[in-house]
Amino acid sequence: MRITFLLTAVAGLIFSTSSFAQKLPYQNPDLSSEERAKDLITRLTLEEKASLMFDQSPAIPRLGIKKFNWWSEALHGLANNDKVTVFPEPVGMAASFDDTLVYKIFDATSDEVRAKYHDAIRNGKENRRFLSLSVWTPNINIFRDPRWGRGQETYGEDPYLTSRMGVAVVKGLQGPADARYRKLLACAKHFAVHSGPEWSRHTLNLYQVRPRDLYETYLPAFKSLVMEADVRQVMCAYQRLDDEPCCGNNRLLQTILRDNWGFKHVVVSDCGAITDFFTSHKVSSDAVHASAKGALAGTDVECVWEGYAFKNLPEAVSRGLITEKEIDKHLLRVLAGRFDLGEMDDDAVVPWAAIPMSVVNNEAHRKLALDMAQESMTLLQNRNNILPLKRNAKKIAVIGPNADNDPVLWGNYNGRPVRTINIVSGIRAKMPPDGVLYDKACDLVENKVTQSYFSQCSFNGKKGFKATYWNNREMKGDPVITEQIANPLKLTTAGQHEFASGVQLENFSALYETEFVAAGTEEIVFKCGATGSMQLYVNGEMVRRTNNWRTLLSRVPFKVESGKKYKIEVRFAQLNNWQANIEFDFGKEVDIDFSGLISKLKGIDEVVFVGGLSTLLEGEEMPVSYPGFKGGDRTDIQLPEVQRNCLKALKAAGKKVIFVNCSGSAIGFVPETESCDAILQAWYGGESGGQAVADVLFGDYNPSGKLPVTFYKDTTQLAGFEDYSLKGRTYRFMSDPLFPFGFGLSYTTFSIGTAQLSKTNISNSESIELSIPVTNTGKRNGTEIVQVYVRKTGDSDGPLKTMRGFKRIAIPAGKTTTAVINLPPAAFEFYDEKFGKMTVAAGEYELLYGNSSAEKDLKTVKISIK
Repeated sequence: MRITFLLTAVAGLIFSTSSFAQKLPYQNPDLSSEERAKDLITRLTLEEKASLMFDQSPAIPRLGIKKFNWWSEALHGLANNDKVTVFPEPVGMAASFDDTLVYKIFDATSDEVRAKYHDAIRNGKENRRFLSLSVWTPNINIFRDPRWGRGQETYGEDPYLTSRMGVAVVKGLQGPADARYRKLLACAKHFAVHSGPEWSRHTLNLYQVRPRDLYETYLPAFKSLVMEADVRQVMCAYQRLDDEPCCGNNRLLQTILRDNWGFKHVVVSDCGAITDFFTSHKVSSDAVHASAKGALAGTDVECVWEGYAFKNLPEAVSRGLITEKEIDKHLLRVLAGRFDLGEMDDDAVVPWAAIPMSVVNNEAHRKLALDMAQESMTLLQNRNNILPLKRNAKKIAVIGPNADNDPVLWGNYNGRPVRTINIVSGIRAKMPPDGVLYDKACDLVENKVTQSYFSQCSFNGKKGFKATYWNNREMKGDPVITEQIANPLKLTTAGQHEFASGVQLENFSALYETEFVAAGTEEIVFKCGATGSMQLYVNGEMVRRTNNWRTLLSRVPFKVESGKKYKIEVRFAQLNNWQANIEFDFGKEVDIDFSGLISKLKGIDEVVFVGGLSTLLEGEEMPVSYPGFKGGDRTDIQLPEVQRNCLKALKAAGKKVIFVNCSGSAIGFVPETESCDAILQAWYGGESGGQAVADVLFGDYNPSGKLPVTFYKDTTQLAGFEDYSLKGRTYRFMSDPLFPFGFGLSYTTFSIGTAQLSKTNISNSESIELSIPVTNTGKRNGTEIVQVYVRKTGDSDGPLKTMRGFKRIAIPAGKTTTAVINLPPAAFEFYDEKFGKMTVAAGEYELLYGNSSAEKDLKTVKISIK
């Protein structure tokens, strides 16, 4: 009886305590997120408050606060995760000029993020980096210079197109505006005036950006995402603007973002940007002052690779550099954002938590990936209508470094798809058996090929490398397994693959060792790269060390002497939060001779050359450089020389060449317009990119893509890379490109009729509607993208023209359809030097409409604003 009574009393006490806890305001889902955040702040210590401003925020068990990661990526599908849908790279999506489809893609992406996140949590996994409900997408910086390696992440060079696409992304990711919970928290990045170079982004000071360029070019997309899409995060950039680092810039983060635009949500720092205050920009003396400077300017969450400056906020308070009340202001936004997601509430009351894993890479999402890949295909040249190809051709050749290459289609900031249709596979599916001859032909950039010496190695009498694995990162204790590897190293944990039996997917290390006896005195090269920590030793001396979050192959030359034995060791350790990859081979380099290739092509008239670039060459702050490339950017916008030479050899042999270019940026294609009969810009097309390319090449899909960036003739048309003036840049300020913004060919022809305007004289608060008849004058159904540009008469300092409207219209062969485009008052806004802001000034304006930005493709009508 006594025991029963005690148990009952304890149970009642537990129930009472639990009931009380449920009644605390911050635990009540019926209250607003702001009310809950205010209550929770009163219960936190100063040290706890600071920790909740880390991008990897620790759990606070006493208050039921779970660990939370702010850093996940969803650039074109959930990144850094396996078995997800991988859509085309954003610059390719921009070529579609289809913001409706963009919305559907990011609605699907947010479904996959929610499903994967809740599945992981329910299976006992923690909320980790890259699998969270905060996604740092989209990148809406202006792609002002084709040399920038990260331009592929953007929606091109035009502020209006970027705004429309960015708004669609945010709405798709965050869910309906009237929903109780946000589906995800999207992020507009990188604020502001940020588009390379990668090599100087931590020290660059932009002190000569004209106010007009700032307000007309660099800020409009951010303004649209804040004021139209209610984006819940803005990421501040690395560089300085007018002497102040962007993450410590009061003008950007307070005056413009919060005071002028009314942004109420979270500002996150680019990773390491606060630390840059004292390590790179030298505007702060140490981490304590940097933490106070960043927070006072408006940064709410700090991202770091290691060592938070914000952990010093309590000391900054004690030294009077910042007040606890100021920190509470930041924490209110941070916690309200988390409550908006419902991540502190029971899944039963959060509808998004019920999204099943069956949505991930389902048929509907695969179709979206294919649809966008098809719409992104941009036909730049089609001499003598060589395309579409005939299916009854006896045989065609598909050659080039990107033809049989899955990862090139995935772009950067990508997930790993369930399956990939690469380009040679897509073409083979259209041809009879044995109808396609494939040959890699050449490397992306290197003028030599490597003859592997891997098979000439042995260790303890066994061919190849001895591999030893430990389930820790220090190669300590007893190994998990030891085995012999006979082929060049190419290992990955992607797809939940172990490096070897019993080796963990995380927290492991490896040692690969062998001996090599040189047959002659010569220079050999080691080709190696890793996602993780890798060191290469030869005879006990380190010759290469990398510590990277992606696999970038390095070329390491090494001189060997005939008959001498060399002990080769490769040491590897997996990095926290990252998948592990390693690649290693070595051998002798020999010159490329295209005569053998030409011999293989005997009897074949049509050759599809699939080349261009890849994310091994262009990307974010990359440590590997090749001729024409530096740190992820380019120094020369021409196609790499080895590919140009291959195309010249094909032309000299009399081949008809269809060039499929994979790149995230514009190429100076002047030589290729001569050596190639057709040029198809395929971007980085995602998991179904190869099928989309084949559909276009064989005429199963009529191309409709338009360039979202200017294709310049060569690098001489570009100003200095660090010069952020727009003079001579983009279609808005230059008129002599190779291929203009908005240009793209079709397999049919279109005629643009005379526009009818709803009004020709308006006030500065009125809209105008254009009705533009478009006729398909060819024999195939097709899609045209009608574009409307505005030019202010007499504005010699302004852009030549600037896009303010577009419309995709599908038109059957021989039919006419009317494109109706509305221009709101904002379409006539330009920067007014006198008032220091954007205004709609009285005066004459020209409306230019057509199917590219080139003057020859545009018709003009004038209007007056009173």
